[in-house]
Amino acid sequence: MENYQFVVIGGGISGVTCVESIATFDSTARILLLTGTPLIKAITNYVKVSKFLEEFDIEEKPFSYLAEQYSNLVIKNQVVERLDTDKQIIVCSDNTQIHYDKLCICTGARPKLLSNTNPYVLGIRDTETVESFQKKLLTAKQIVIVGNGGIATELVYEVEHCSVIWAIKDEHISTTFFDEAAARFFLDRIQIVKEKQKLNEKRRKYEVTNQPTNVEISSSNICGGALGPDWAANRSMKGASSESRQVHIEYEVEVKNILTPEQYQQRQHPIENLPVSQEEQQWPVYVELTNGKMFGCDFIVSAIGVTPNVEMFLKSANFTLGIDGGLLVDETMRTSIKNIFACGDVCTAGWTLAEHWFQMRLWSQARQMGHYAGKCMLAYAHNEQDSLTMDFCFELFAHTTKFFNMKVVLLGNYHENDMKKYENLIRMTPGEEYIRVTLKDGRVHGCVFIGDTELEETFENLILNQIDVSAFGETLLDPNIDIADYFD
Repeated sequence: MENYQFVVIGGGISGVTCVESIATFDSTARILLLTGTPLIKAITNYVKVSKFLEEFDIEEKPFSYLAEQYSNLVIKNQVVERLDTDKQIIVCSDNTQIHYDKLCICTGARPKLLSNTNPYVLGIRDTETVESFQKKLLTAKQIVIVGNGGIATELVYEVEHCSVIWAIKDEHISTTFFDEAAARFFLDRIQIVKEKQKLNEKRRKYEVTNQPTNVEISSSNICGGALGPDWAANRSMKGASSESRQVHIEYEVEVKNILTPEQYQQRQHPIENLPVSQEEQQWPVYVELTNGKMFGCDFIVSAIGVTPNVEMFLKSANFTLGIDGGLLVDETMRTSIKNIFACGDVCTAGWTLAEHWFQMRLWSQARQMGHYAGKCMLAYAHNEQDSLTMDFCFELFAHTTKFFNMKVVLLGNYHENDMKKYENLIRMTPGEEYIRVTLKDGRVHGCVFIGDTELEETFENLILNQIDVSAFGETLLDPNIDIADYFD
């Protein structure tokens, strides 16, 4: 039996960051990283934009990339079959047994699918599923995208030369990130021909690396690490239609039925179609929505959220779960089982949250949780847990990304629900910028910045410091006033 002080399961962002954190703080620790795929997700080109905002690339790398940096780290392509939590043993699918002192589960999440058996329903979560999507899209003239989160929003913009029917359950697009006014700001950009990437784009993009021929994947069910920032850029997202862009949105609907051509013929239901020629109206799959409309398409993209990958661990032990199905962790990232930690998409934050922070399954939080979990595991291993303090990153929600080729920064409690409860200051220049600052009792509660506003660091500090800005009124967003200098 192999023995390690620290074992981490999962080669995604949180798992890789966790082992890096342990190896950096303790060069003598015996560390094992177990991953079900032959490639790991490595964070490169890390830039700290402000106290809380950070930008980085995520690239797929072979094991050697990480192993060469840390002499005390071993990486194995093994699929975990079960845990013996009493004896602290991991049993792999090839019956290999590994003893751990401290274990961290970083197995991420998998996409929820409208159907697990229909070959025309595709989920997008990792590089492999993106590659499958690209191949299917090459011959497609019309697709249906179901969902209203980040993946769906990015796809609608990236897909070209293919009609897109976007089915969402909400009153406006991208409710995970935007309020109704911000959604209207972006609507104009949906139909325009997609802009080319700027030549001075900061981030380098990753591509699929050929899998090593001497490595076998033990299970077809294993998901790779979640996609990172700019995952769609520099990828061909072109279909087979002559029209460059054609997007049709169905609001406040869900999928009622997915029909085969034979089932559709039996129903004799009139089909809703974007303008296409008669010979193109025989589709391999049909979607019936709850508003009674039916659309034919080449395939369906299911982008309705993710489910934490916890099933295998629940068979092994009675883990306490959070309300969203993740492994519940305390303020030191410990699960309910002794000496087992969890971080990233697989876990649910179970501590009392700071007023302006909440959990969202994003690559930025996966990195932060992984780094903090590594520190916590070391502290418990050295009996120094009393000296642990909650990482500063959990004080304020901060995320930067890009939608419709525009920079987006989200700070604090930016949700539309908070927006409706409190006072809001809005500044918008069509096609250039959208700014919304939510004030609670005269203090900045949350912000949405779209475009190159350069306001994020100032308002990040205003949320942290909770300065009363009610006296400024609408001048707080006056473009002629340098608010950064005033609060410097």
